[in-house]
Amino acid sequence: MSVPRFENGRRVIQNWDRVFEAAQAEPRRQLIFSLLEAPPEASVPLPESAISPTVPPDPTALRQELIHCHLPQLADRGFIEWERDPLIAMRGPRFAEIGTVLATLESAAPDLPDSLVEGCQRLERKRELNQDC
Repeated sequence: MSVPRFENGRRVIQNWDRVFEAAQAEPRRQLIFSLLEAPPEASVPLPESAISPTVPPDPTALRQELIHCHLPQLADRGFIEWERDPLIAMRGPRFAEIGTVLATLESAAPDLPDSLVEGCQRLERKRELNQDC
């Protein structure tokens, strides 16, 4: 009985590790949030959908980073699918794993420490909306 539980535990740990590794870069987080805001079957344009409104990067450099780093990492985990021409991304078969985690963190903005909210427009807006209610 303990072997399946052990194997399931190991699988769950690996799934959490994959989600947090994928979410560790701002362009990847922004892309996931953009996909959360889009209809489930829709694609989003890149690099626009991966740009942080707080610290906008050079779109040409971001495009290269997306193609060579960020998009393959998300796609390898099944979180997104993407096409190069035109450069777009859409939800992958395992999108719910990362999408749900980031949506849950966003909904917890009122409870997050200021050091994780101040300077992040998305979380600041969420916190303000909660205070207005």
